[in-house]
Amino acid sequence: MASHLIHRFGASGGGTPVNAYIVEGASGCVVVDSTLTVSDGRALRARVDELGKPLLGAFITHAHPDHYGALVALMEGLGAPVFATAGVARVIERDDPAKEAILRPMIGDEWAAERAFPRNIVADAETVSLDGISLRVTDLGPGESPHDSIWWLEGDGGRRAFSGDLAYDRRHCYLADGFHREWLANIDRARREFPSGVTLYPGHGLPCGTEALDWQERYIMNFLDAIGTAEWSDPDAARAAVVAAMLEYLPTDELWFLMELSIDPIAAQLTLR
Repeated sequence: MASHLIHRFGASGGGTPVNAYIVEGASGCVVVDSTLTVSDGRALRARVDELGKPLLGAFITHAHPDHYGALVALMEGLGAPVFATAGVARVIERDDPAKEAILRPMIGDEWAAERAFPRNIVADAETVSLDGISLRVTDLGPGESPHDSIWWLEGDGGRRAFSGDLAYDRRHCYLADGFHREWLANIDRARREFPSGVTLYPGHGLPCGTEALDWQERYIMNFLDAIGTAEWSDPDAARAAVVAAMLEYLPTDELWFLMELSIDPIAAQLTLR
């Protein structure tokens, strides 16, 4: 099978750096994830159009709005299909009213007035082929989001994976959905099942190898430890202590607000406050 080019599109709208990927085939393209904002979705579509090949479809890795929110802008004027697992599609549509309530005040009209949802449902291990571009899905269930998946680009030894947020590339992370145990289990599964030499194309950061899985596991464990050792009799001081500990572990402010948003939900889940 012929090799396909992968183009990383790095967006930053809404203050959330996030990736989408264009897979370029001989006579068409597909996109994996769509970014968050209307402007970034239009810019992603313009990048596809610059390649001079039709957009054949889109694939969504998981149920967070920075990965599906710009679908309408990306797919404007097209009847191309949007693919996801049943769980990812269900959670996106289920949680859409809550995302509207959160994101409209934050980013205004950059949050699409109407959102598109994946309507083409793909079963675990099923392969979708569009004009010579074939992607196979692994359904992970809950993890970083309430429902995650990985899309594997078939051919070239099956060693290129659009891994969503299974492992960020050394950015602060979002744990507020409360599935850290499942996330850790997915990381362990990936270490066992991924082929050697795999390249991960993550939702945040640069393409990387399986070393990112170990880093992600350490990040989660450090976050849980920071929350568990904080003194929650003074919640403000406890939050500050967690932030300080995580910034010491990862001294960057990229996506640190996602980590900050995760502190109270995880502390509550662990019954510390």
